[in-house]
Amino acid sequence: MLKTVIVMFLAICAGTVGDILLAKGMKEMGDISAMNLRGIMDAAIRALTSPKLIFGTAMLAVFFFLWLAVLSWEDLSVALPMQALNYVLVAFLSQYFLGEVVSPLRWAGTLLVCVGVMMITKSGIN
Repeated sequence: MLKTVIVMFLAICAGTVGDILLAKGMKEMGDISAMNLRGIMDAAIRALTSPKLIFGTAMLAVFFFLWLAVLSWEDLSVALPMQALNYVLVAFLSQYFLGEVVSPLRWAGTLLVCVGVMMITKSGIN
């Protein structure tokens, strides 16, 4: 179980950093929903050369391969809820790096997710 917790923590950190970098990189590119085809093609080329988007994608790949490793030895019903801890890291990092406002209600929901994850993880210990 300790092996699962450590690998999942690394995976969650990699996934969260990847998500934050992708969000930051795309916000810097601007809203692509209002672009015409030419604008979207230009945005795609900029995305393929953006260090934030490249590194963010690499971090999500690290998450993916760590997740595969966990799935090779742990029950999905134990491992999957651990991914919910990503919500906590995303809330903290979104506030700090993206300047997002996280309301008290959202923090309360995040706390409830953490309590649920702890309950599920504890139930997986034999």
